[in-house]
Amino acid sequence: MRRIKEFISLQYKKFGNPLEVLELEQRVDDIQLQHDEIVVRMILSPINPSDLIPIRGAYKHRIQLPEVPGYEGVGVVEAVGSSVTTSLLGKRVLPLRGEGTWQQYVKTKANFAIRVPVEMNNETASQMYINPMTAWLICTEELRLKSDDVLIVNACGSAIGRIFAQFSKVFGYRLIAAVRNDRHTQELHSLGAWAVIDTSKELLVHRVLELTCGMGATAGIDSIGGQDGHDLIECIRPGGTVLSIGLMSGTQMNWAQIHQKHSNIRVKPYWLKRWIEGISDVRWHETFGDVFKLVIDGELTIQAPRTRFSLREYEKAIIETQQSGHIGKVILEPFLFN
Repeated sequence: MRRIKEFISLQYKKFGNPLEVLELEQRVDDIQLQHDEIVVRMILSPINPSDLIPIRGAYKHRIQLPEVPGYEGVGVVEAVGSSVTTSLLGKRVLPLRGEGTWQQYVKTKANFAIRVPVEMNNETASQMYINPMTAWLICTEELRLKSDDVLIVNACGSAIGRIFAQFSKVFGYRLIAAVRNDRHTQELHSLGAWAVIDTSKELLVHRVLELTCGMGATAGIDSIGGQDGHDLIECIRPGGTVLSIGLMSGTQMNWAQIHQKHSNIRVKPYWLKRWIEGISDVRWHETFGDVFKLVIDGELTIQAPRTRFSLREYEKAIIETQQSGHIGKVILEPFLFN
């Protein structure tokens, strides 16, 4: 393999505010490969809210410091282990389930890396893991949504909210998009939303019951937590399900109160990691193939990034990520020099 002696990475050696604990590291060492591993030169690495949560210490029990953050991205295979086919060299892949992606070179097992179709651009490919896979698995495996179901999603102007809107056309369910202003209303309707509720103007529960003839929605997706999460649960019919996939408010819901008050509604967190832990390599690659096909066939469009930063500009990138109301992800470009 080609020897890579110097490269830049972002790391954190303690938990806390990402702006305070992240450090830019100039690594000077050889990347040693096991026989089944590859090294990928990163092209683009998105910043997701789920990337920042571990830095703050939410999952201390399963993180060994120092740690490189970043769950997704796209790059080019630069080196392969002895048992890996050399045909991978120079190919674009998603280097997943290995090292963090906020660095110039990432090491992972070859069987975890996902080949990127030639028809797909880097901006789209870099974002094909966290949100598309989560939404796809929720629709197909967790909720098994069908044409007579009604799904309500809060913070639906978000990247994953737009995916759920598009999936309503794929699976046939009716989507109620809950938003906090009317900025995204027209776009969400065009993407597939059945109804859009601006909670700054309408009471969420009242409007959902009105839309569903008093029955309530079949299921809900909560990305906010706190009071917004509790309000979403009130919109669900008996026997329905609410999945918590985010905590944009920073406030946990009162789980004990929920289970006591809504014993006839299934309410639980959803973690992509749990699905990953129980699947075969074949299933892993097949599922990406299913989602890639939607993009290639024009049934799913991933938002273009709103801006890019180099690793050296990570502080600006994180501040930009935390700005509310903006469309498109912030992307790190590891080999961009500023």
